[in-house]
Amino acid sequence: MRRQRSLPWIHRYSRPIMAGIATIGAAITAYLTAVKLSQGAVTCPIAGCDIVLSSPYAYVFGLPLSLFGFLGYLSMIIFAVAPLFVNPSEQKSLRSTLESWTGLFLFAGGTAMMIFSGYLMYVLTVDIKAACIYCIASALISTSLFFLALIGREWDDIGQLFFIGILVSMLVLISSLALYADVNNLGTARETSMNTTTISGPSEIALAQHLKRVGAKMYGSFTCSHCQMQKDSFGKEAARIFNYIECNPQGKNARPDLCQAAKIQGTPTWEINGKFYQGQKSLKELADLSGYQGSREFQNLSNPKR
Repeated sequence: MRRQRSLPWIHRYSRPIMAGIATIGAAITAYLTAVKLSQGAVTCPIAGCDIVLSSPYAYVFGLPLSLFGFLGYLSMIIFAVAPLFVNPSEQKSLRSTLESWTGLFLFAGGTAMMIFSGYLMYVLTVDIKAACIYCIASALISTSLFFLALIGREWDDIGQLFFIGILVSMLVLISSLALYADVNNLGTARETSMNTTTISGPSEIALAQHLKRVGAKMYGSFTCSHCQMQKDSFGKEAARIFNYIECNPQGKNARPDLCQAAKIQGTPTWEINGKFYQGQKSLKELADLSGYQGSREFQNLSNPKR
């Protein structure tokens, strides 16, 4: 009696491994999506995450790119585990069909995610010029999913697989270039729309002059709503006085190098007397932190959202 050939371990366990890896990706993108939708600050072990995640590249159709990443990882989880819920001894044909189709979907999805992640890595290096640990992790996860989908099963038609890979890669690259073709124009439009329009009072101007005199700096991004609210609290005249450093490479007079050197992890961040204070501050708070002794009859009172 001929002994049946045993499956390689990678063929037996590739789907559970892929589901586990995709779950990590889904958790990362879900966290980023929740933070962006709540307009919070991302916790990041390295400088540059907030710059990257606040750039125009981080949004698609007005929604966080991480939301689409989450949906992509969720789809990969479903494709990976779907056949595992079918008993092969009772429904062998259905199990085989599911493995065949979901195998193709996993390969196509892994290819698309890897190519798009590669494009984003190029953008981080050449355009944004900032590092983001979450983006790097997502790129590694996408690449792992691609290779596991490729080697995780036997393929009957390598030519078909090659054709699918080339087709998906071309579609993703063309779509990515088209999607971000106007990203520079979008950045200019956002910057223009976020100009401060409130009027400064004498106290706001005096505080801004004091902040400049003591060397205080505000690190911000033109895509950051809380940065705009912070400037609005000063008014357009006073907002031109104190030292403002644009962290987003797409912004006007951007200095992302200074933001990275200062290890800015979220915007707005104030540097006052050598100490850093993250988040939007009321003018009274800034006056207290900087030792301002002048008039505090501020007319642009706002309550920062924590």
